[in-house]
Amino acid sequence: MPLAATDYPFLSVMWSTFVFFGWVLFIWLLITVYADLFRRNDISGWGKAAWIVFTIFLPFIGVFVYLIAQGRAMSARTEQRHAEARSQVDAYVRSVAQPTSSTDEIVQAKELLDTGAITPDEFTALKQKALTG
Repeated sequence: MPLAATDYPFLSVMWSTFVFFGWVLFIWLLITVYADLFRRNDISGWGKAAWIVFTIFLPFIGVFVYLIAQGRAMSARTEQRHAEARSQVDAYVRSVAQPTSSTDEIVQAKELLDTGAITPDEFTALKQKALTG
C-alpha cells in the first residue's frame, strides 16, 4: 500500500473537500451581498460603507445579518432588474423583427435614391423586388 494513502485517510480528504466548498460558498455569498449592496440606490454611501466594514470585521455574522435583513428586498431588486432587461430585449427584438410592407421598402429605397446612395436603376430593381416579393 502506498505511503500517501495511509498518511491522509479518506475521511480527512472528505473533510478537506467539505471545508473547501464551504469557503467557496461563503465567498459566493459575500460577492452576492456586495453586488446587491453596490447596486442599491436607496441607501447612502455611508450606509454601504457601514455594511462593508461590518462584513469585513465580522464576516459570517455580517453576511448572514444582511441576508436576513435584506433577503426579500434582494429578491425583489433582482426580479426588477431581470424584468427590465427582458423588456429591453423584447423591445429590441420587436424593433428589428417588424415585418415590412412593400410600401415601406419602396419608401426606404426612394429615400436612398433621394440622398444619392443608390442609382435610379438600383431604385427600379429594389422597387420591382418589393412589389414581387
